[in-house]
Amino acid sequence: MGKHDVTTIEVVKERLIAAPIDVCFEAVLEEIGPGSELPDGKPFPMVIEPFPGGRWYRDLGENRGHLWGHVQVIKPPTILEISGPMFVSHPASNHVQYRLTAEGEQTRLKLTHRAMAWVPENYFEGVDTGWEHGLKRIAELAARRVTAKR
Repeated sequence: MGKHDVTTIEVVKERLIAAPIDVCFEAVLEEIGPGSELPDGKPFPMVIEPFPGGRWYRDLGENRGHLWGHVQVIKPPTILEISGPMFVSHPASNHVQYRLTAEGEQTRLKLTHRAMAWVPENYFEGVDTGWEHGLKRIAELAARRVTAKR
């Protein structure tokens, strides 16, 4: 039998985005939903149902997919929290929080991901890079929305 341990992680990232808070919140929902992309630019088919208890899942079509979590808290445009297994196909508990704070015409986005899971060693390698990619995409999507409104 393989060796598994209960592993915990905490990733905390912040980014200042040159867009108003409501635009940034919309960009968060787009990035974790229909606008989700892998780092190589390939679409990553995700769905977010933006209401309490709403699902966040990878949609593979024909009623196939992977539940990533449920919306635990949503208070547009300042907070979104999701809890669930996320990308882990092992016993796991994950909690992700997007907290947005207006700073003039800009928005500070703080992402916190905490998890505990019964997984093989080094399972969470690359998570930090993945979240960094997601924050970059949110900033890009927000910039596009600002440009489109002009």
